[in-house]
Amino acid sequence: MPMETLHDLYVNELKDLYNAENQLLKALPRMAKKASAPELRAAFQEHLEVTRKQIERLDGVFTELGVSPKGKKCKAMEGLIEEGKEVLEEVGDPAVIDAALIACAQRVEHYEMAGYGCVRSFATLLGFADAAALLQETLNEEGAADKKLTELADSVINIDAEAADGEDSEEEDEPVAAAKNGSGGAAAKRKR
Repeated sequence: MPMETLHDLYVNELKDLYNAENQLLKALPRMAKKASAPELRAAFQEHLEVTRKQIERLDGVFTELGVSPKGKKCKAMEGLIEEGKEVLEEVGDPAVIDAALIACAQRVEHYEMAGYGCVRSFATLLGFADAAALLQETLNEEGAADKKLTELADSVINIDAEAADGEDSEEEDEPVAAAKNGSGGAAAKRKR
């Protein structure tokens, strides 16, 4: 599809997001299954349901445009999901794997937020007020999912992952403890 107008770009970007969401629909159950923390598993399952609603919204936008949502492969989401598959295949401490899953999921959320922000702006400029409102709703949900993942990481998952680092000797831990207490010099800073 040639991109001669903003409308062409708008449709192209919507198709990209539609494919991205459908790829994510297949990936989220695998991520939920791999997650060991119940809170993380629940967050992935909740976002799966939200993603289904987002696809329905996109279907409505395409219906209003009289355009098929199919015909574009989102290579960026494909790459992000491939990176996520690497984490799904990893063996290691469950808390560390959970932290890696959050990192993957947040990359996805940030990609989606950028995409939805663009198409919402395009819809506004093109006079598609209803579509702009629907796209803003999805953008808000993606932002909320990212915030939830950050809170989960900061309050539970990353703390558990850091605690899993029990392989350091006591000698190595001393500079880190000193650094956390505000002393310890350059050696402590290098350890961090």
